[in-house]
Amino acid sequence: MTDAILLPLADTSTGWSARKVVRALGLRDASGADPSRPRVVAAMIASADGRTAVQGRSVGLGHPADRALLRELRTAVDAILVGSGTLRAERYANLLDPDQRADRAASGLEPEPVVATVSRRMDLPTEIPLLAEPTARVQVYTEAEGEVPSQGAWVAVQRFEAGGLTMPAVLEHLRTERGARTVLCEGGPTLLRELVAVDCVDDLMLTLAPMLVAGEAPTALRGVPLDPPVGLALRDIHRADDHLFLHYTL
Repeated sequence: MTDAILLPLADTSTGWSARKVVRALGLRDASGADPSRPRVVAAMIASADGRTAVQGRSVGLGHPADRALLRELRTAVDAILVGSGTLRAERYANLLDPDQRADRAASGLEPEPVVATVSRRMDLPTEIPLLAEPTARVQVYTEAEGEVPSQGAWVAVQRFEAGGLTMPAVLEHLRTERGARTVLCEGGPTLLRELVAVDCVDDLMLTLAPMLVAGEAPTALRGVPLDPPVGLALRDIHRADDHLFLHYTL
């Protein structure tokens, strides 16, 4: 039996901050493992029994520090990749605060990251508040015909032939056409599994919420089993009250 290695927990009360955690990732350096695509960081939250939602939404699991970490990650990346089901369930809106937009602009980035979403059947819900925000930029990937009605946001649609909408193709388009060097994947679990299955995730920021949920709520990945399972390397642990923040690399 080998000796256990205990990693220190950095508590918010001792100087931990979301900004420090994100800066340590070096996202604006865009130093990903694969130079042919953007660096991809996935951010997920799960209960102690592995569920990612309470009554259909992740907000029931969260902590102010988790929300701060997500917004700081958004501040640092060029694009956000999220499934259309997650857009609907979480009712995306107001991705960043004014000071975070100013910080991006001062760093030479667009005020807000592009929000990229996958909707193979082009059934993107139009009632999402994000689509009515004049500062929002939304990139839709689909294999179907149709358009997203303009509600104020900038919206572009990239269509693929049937079977051509793959995660590598999406990332290539984001890199070449939208200039994305770094991408934050915010789920959902089906989209994240697709990314992991084709080796397109570099970092996983997993928040572990101190609660048990049970029921039929989804887990962080959903779909057929990965064969073989994908190993993770634990790089860092932080703590805010009873929430744990785990940084893994893949």
